[in-house]
Amino acid sequence: MKLPVGGGRQNTESFQAPSNEYAEWYNYYLHNPPNSSSPTWVHHLETYGQNVLYDDFISNFTASKFNASAWIDLFDRAGARYFVQVTKHHDGFSLFDTGNTTNRSAVVLGPKRDLLKELFDAAAEKPHIHRGTYYSLPEWFNPDYAKYGFGEWPGGLARNPFNTTPAFEPYTGHLNISDYIEDLQYPQMLNLATQYNTEIMWCDIGGPNNTLEFAAEFYNHAFASGYQVTMNNRCGAVPDFNTPEYETFNSIQTSSWESSEGMDPFSYGLNTATNANEYKNGTTIVQTLVDIVSKNGNFLLDIGPTAEGEIIAPMVDNLLAAGSWLEYAGECIYDTEYWFQTSQDPNPPIGLTPARFTTTPTTFCVVVFDTPTDDEIIIHKRLPLLPEDKITLLTPSKSQISLPWSTDSSGNLIVNISESGVKEVQYAWAFRISYQLIN
Repeated sequence: MKLPVGGGRQNTESFQAPSNEYAEWYNYYLHNPPNSSSPTWVHHLETYGQNVLYDDFISNFTASKFNASAWIDLFDRAGARYFVQVTKHHDGFSLFDTGNTTNRSAVVLGPKRDLLKELFDAAAEKPHIHRGTYYSLPEWFNPDYAKYGFGEWPGGLARNPFNTTPAFEPYTGHLNISDYIEDLQYPQMLNLATQYNTEIMWCDIGGPNNTLEFAAEFYNHAFASGYQVTMNNRCGAVPDFNTPEYETFNSIQTSSWESSEGMDPFSYGLNTATNANEYKNGTTIVQTLVDIVSKNGNFLLDIGPTAEGEIIAPMVDNLLAAGSWLEYAGECIYDTEYWFQTSQDPNPPIGLTPARFTTTPTTFCVVVFDTPTDDEIIIHKRLPLLPEDKITLLTPSKSQISLPWSTDSSGNLIVNISESGVKEVQYAWAFRISYQLIN
């Protein structure tokens, strides 16, 4: 599973936040600070006026064009092996049936549909794509979270940022409960595990939780149901993988990890102020993916839909571009491992990006990022290959031409690519070394 795609946050308000802020944090930056030093506060005042509250945007969220099957088909064509749907972000609005924990959900408000169920039901038609759920443990302004609040997740009702009435903003859909963790967070997580049968519990933020109790239920339910599950490090206990955000590691990590980024350069959710040419294109997606995989990681690429539930055309095009490469070069990504010696060529020519390495028990892949311009490529590293082994360039035509190769006195690999079909390839050039197995 090497190209997960995040289903995205269903934002109803989009804004060009400063480069160090996420646009989907609109509600937080509207209130922090609640004055003209906040670009979000200024934008809101100038665009909507002081009498429009954040929860007034809920009615704009219609999901009227949401088509779960079309989404899953897109994920499949993009080469995704799993997806992680945002089920609840920090504003506490959920996309699944939250039962008697809260009515602040798409089942009761806005679309009045169980969007998560629709998506998971559609995904069941493609069992090779695993289903995951993002879930924010805290909520910014849930009144019941005040006793647990910390830092940027204080809990308690938000004070009106324009000092008009009401003094405190309503938390639409809130139900009376006794304890946030016992009566909302924990039962909602159990619901995702045992009713929706999520395979990936992707928590966010951390903070107070019942994760140990949840993990026992999560793993036991999956075992009894005959499938495997995993949980990230942000759930607060028993993590299976780490999750750097908008960054990657510079070297191989022997423990499992996953880097997440939005297709937008600064945000996970849709930001309508971002130009289409600023999104990660096919080259960036493919090369980022290859780099991460070579270091034992996965790539979670988030896409933000519109309030109507559509994934916009530029994002679709970029996903399909990456998928077109994976269709013929995916064997250098899927079910591969990192090479224990190094993830990349240690001494590339000046001005060129180091080639990356991945491996399987029967193959070794060299993925070149710069377009080969001569009739040969040189890898400045002694690789695990023998004279009988074959090297081919993976191409859209799947020609499988065996390329002449040799090594110099230093052990550097030299591959003759004059007949390789280099011009057919876009984004990255995957050379597969097939080991000649001896019975």
